[in-house]
Amino acid sequence: MASSRGTRAEKVRRIFERFDANGDGGLNREEMTALVVAVNPRVKFSDEQIGAILDEVFRTYAEFILPDRGLTLDGLLRTYDDGAGDVDRDFDALDLQLPGETEATASTSVAATAASSSIVDDPLLSVPKAAVPRTAAPSWATSPNHGIAYDSSWALLDDVEILVKRLRSKHLQKSASTAGDNSSGNNNNNNFDSFSEAGWSREMGPDFDRRVVIWDETSRDYLVFVKEVAALRGRADGARSRDEAFDNHMALGRALYEHHLFRDALRSFRRACELLPTDVRAHFRAGNTLYALSRHAEAKEEFLLALEAAEAGGAQSADILPQIHVNLGIAMEGEGMILGACEHYREAAILCPTHFRALKLLGSALFGVGEYRAAVKALEEAVFLRPDYADAHCDLGSALHAMSEDERAIQEFQKAIDLKPGHVDALYNLGGLFMDAGRFARASEMYGRVLAVRPNNWRAQLNKAVALLGAGETEEAKKALKEAFKMTQRVEVYDAIAHLKTLQKKKKLPKGNGAEGEVAFLIVEPSKFKRVGRKTTLRQDLANALEIRAFQRITRLSRCDVDLLEKEMNETDVPISYSGSGVAEKSIRKAALEVILRKLLRFLRPETFQGALKAINEKVLSVLDAPGSGRIDLGMFFAVLAPICAGPLEKRKRAVFDALLWRSNSDGGTQIRRSDAITYIKLLRAVYIPSHGVSDMLELHGESDPSMVSYAEFLEMFNDPDWGFGILGTLVKLEAGDRIRHGQHTCSICRYPIIGSRFKETKYRFSLCNRCYSEGKVPSDCKQEEYRFKEYGSESEAMKDKCLCFNLHSKSSQGDP
Repeated sequence: MASSRGTRAEKVRRIFERFDANGDGGLNREEMTALVVAVNPRVKFSDEQIGAILDEVFRTYAEFILPDRGLTLDGLLRTYDDGAGDVDRDFDALDLQLPGETEATASTSVAATAASSSIVDDPLLSVPKAAVPRTAAPSWATSPNHGIAYDSSWALLDDVEILVKRLRSKHLQKSASTAGDNSSGNNNNNNFDSFSEAGWSREMGPDFDRRVVIWDETSRDYLVFVKEVAALRGRADGARSRDEAFDNHMALGRALYEHHLFRDALRSFRRACELLPTDVRAHFRAGNTLYALSRHAEAKEEFLLALEAAEAGGAQSADILPQIHVNLGIAMEGEGMILGACEHYREAAILCPTHFRALKLLGSALFGVGEYRAAVKALEEAVFLRPDYADAHCDLGSALHAMSEDERAIQEFQKAIDLKPGHVDALYNLGGLFMDAGRFARASEMYGRVLAVRPNNWRAQLNKAVALLGAGETEEAKKALKEAFKMTQRVEVYDAIAHLKTLQKKKKLPKGNGAEGEVAFLIVEPSKFKRVGRKTTLRQDLANALEIRAFQRITRLSRCDVDLLEKEMNETDVPISYSGSGVAEKSIRKAALEVILRKLLRFLRPETFQGALKAINEKVLSVLDAPGSGRIDLGMFFAVLAPICAGPLEKRKRAVFDALLWRSNSDGGTQIRRSDAITYIKLLRAVYIPSHGVSDMLELHGESDPSMVSYAEFLEMFNDPDWGFGILGTLVKLEAGDRIRHGQHTCSICRYPIIGSRFKETKYRFSLCNRCYSEGKVPSDCKQEEYRFKEYGSESEAMKDKCLCFNLHSKSSQGDP
C-alpha cells in the first residue's frame, strides 16, 4: 500500500542518509552512482550509461545541486515526485525500515522488488493497477470545489500516471544513450528563478521555476504514449453520464498538464468544454494550457469564455473569478495589450484586495506604460501584503528610479537581491541605476554579477563595457565589447567597437579651463547661428523635428501608412458624445484605443508594441486625457497621429482634416468649426513641441468662434510657421535623409560618420551632424561672434556647390562682367 506524504518523505530521507556517505548533506556523483546501482540490481550499467544518467539528473535538477556536495534531500524527493523512481520499491529493495517497524512488517520480497527499476526500468512491470489513494493524490485532485468527483476519474488518473512514468523512464533511457552529444547544452537555463515573473501566476500553471522534462514529441515512444492516452479518452467518453465524462476528461487534462504534456492536456480540456460549454473550469484550464503553448490569442478567448461563465455562475464561481481576471490580463500582455491587462488586474484586486500577485502585476503593467506614480502605489501594496515578494521589490525599485527616487530604489533592488541572490532583473536594473548616477565601478560590478548567473547575456556584457569605459578602464572595456560582439554579432556592437577604436586614434583632447580631457566643444546661443540660404534649416526647428523623429522610430508610426488611419475611421463606429462643455466628440476608453493601435501596428512583435504604446501614452494620451478621465477623443487622436504616419505630405494633411470632420460631423459636411481647428493645432504643438507644453492649451483664441473653415483655409492655419505646424516640412526632410551618407565626412564634435543633412560652417569649414547642429555645438578652437552654416542634403549637392564656386572664380579671372 502506498504511504502517506509524511511517510513517503521519511522513506526518501532514509534512502538519502544511506548513500550520503560523508554526511555533507548532498549526494555527489560517486554517491549517486552507488544509489542507482543499488536500486537497479538486475541492470549491468556501463560507465558511459552511469555518466549519462547522472548528467541528466544533475542537469534536470540543477537548482537542487549544492557546489562541491551534490544533490540535496529536497532534490532527491523532487526526482521521486516527478516519477523518476518509486519510493516504496526502492525503500524495500534497500531493505530499509521506518522507526517502530519490525523486520517482519517492514520487509517485502527483495527478489520481487529488485525485479523492478527505480530509474531506468519500465515501471509498468511492477506497479499494481489500483486506484491512486487519496492520501497520496495531488492537491488539485482532492480540492472540494475543483477536484475529482467520480471513482472512474481516480482510476483514469492512476492509469495516466503509469503511462507518464513509462514515458519518463524511456526518456531517461534515451537521454542516457545520447547524453554525450548533449552534455554541453542548456547552459543558459540553470537559473529559472533568476528573472522577475513577466506575468505568470502560480495558480495559472505548474511551477515553472524548476527544470522539467522537455518531451520529444517526434519520438516513437511519445507517439505510442499519445495513442494510449487517446484510449483513456475513449474510456472517459464511455462514462455513464455527461457530468462523469466531464470529470474524467478534467482529471486526465490536469494530470497531463502537471507533467507539462500540454498538447495532450489541451485535447482533454477541449473535450470537457464540448461536454459542458458553460462550466468555468474547463475554459479556465484550456486557457492556461494555451498560454503554456504560447498561443496567447487563443488563451485570451478561452479566458473570456471562462469569465462569461463565472459571471453567470454567481456565488459558485466567486472563488475563481479574481484568478480568471489575472490570467486574462497575463494572456493579453502576451499579445502586447498592456492597457487592457491593467483593467483586469485592477478588477482582480478589487474582487480580492489581498491578491498580492494581482497588485504586483498591475504595478508592473502600469510601469510598462509609463504611469510611474500609480505603479509605485500598487507595488507598495503588493510588498506590504507579501514582504518576501522579490519580484515586486525589483519592479518597485524600477518605478522609483523612473521617478528619480534613487535612494529608495537602491533599497528595493537590494531587498530583491537579498531575497533571491541570483535575481538577474534586480542586478541588471541596479547596474542601470548606477550607470545613470555616474557610479561606473559599481555598475560594472552589478553587470558582472548578472554575467555570473547568465554568462551569455550580451546586453549585460555590452553595458559592462560601457561602465568600464566610463570608469576609465579602456582596455577592459574593449575586451568586454569584443565578448559582447561574439555573443550577438549585432551591428550596433560592431559600431561601438569601431567608434572606440576611432576615439583611441584621436589625438589627446586639449585642456579646457585647466582640466585635462575636458570636452572639446562649446555650446553657443541660437542667435549666433546664421543660415546661408533659405534651404538651411533653423537650429530650433531641427531640434524639435529630431525629437519628433525619435518618437516616430520608437512607436514605428513612420511604418504605418496614413491610408490605414483613413480605413480605420471608415470602419469604426463610435457614437458622438458631449463633454462637460458641450463639445461633440467620439470618445473611447484607453483599453479600446489600444485595440485600434494594435491593428494599426500589427506588424510589431508584442514586446515591441508595448514599447510603442508606452511612448504614445506618455507623449500623446497624457495630453489628450489631461483631466485623467481614462477616455480619449478618437477623432482628435487620429488627427494628432496623421502628420507623423507614412505617406505623401499632402495625404497626411488631408487625413488630419478628414479626422476632424469625422470627429464631429455626422451629416457628411465638408467644413469643420474654426474652434475645432484652433484646439487641434494647440494640442498638436503641446504634444510634439515640448517648449510650448500643455499650458499652451490655456491660451486658446477664438474658441467660441462659430464660423466654419474649408480644407484650403485649414491648410493655411496648419502650415503657419509661427503658430501652426510648419515644422512638418523639416520632419519630412529628416525622413528622406535617413539613408544619406556623406562619404568620409565625420562630425567635428561627435566624430561619427554624418548621416542625413551635413551642416558646413563657411569660415572655419568644419562640419556638424544633425544632432550637434541642433544642440549648438562648435569646436572649442573655433571661437567667433557668429557662425554661418550651409546645409547639404547629400554629397552631390556639396559637389555642385564646389563646381559653381569654381566656375564663378574662373569667369572672374577671365574678365567676364
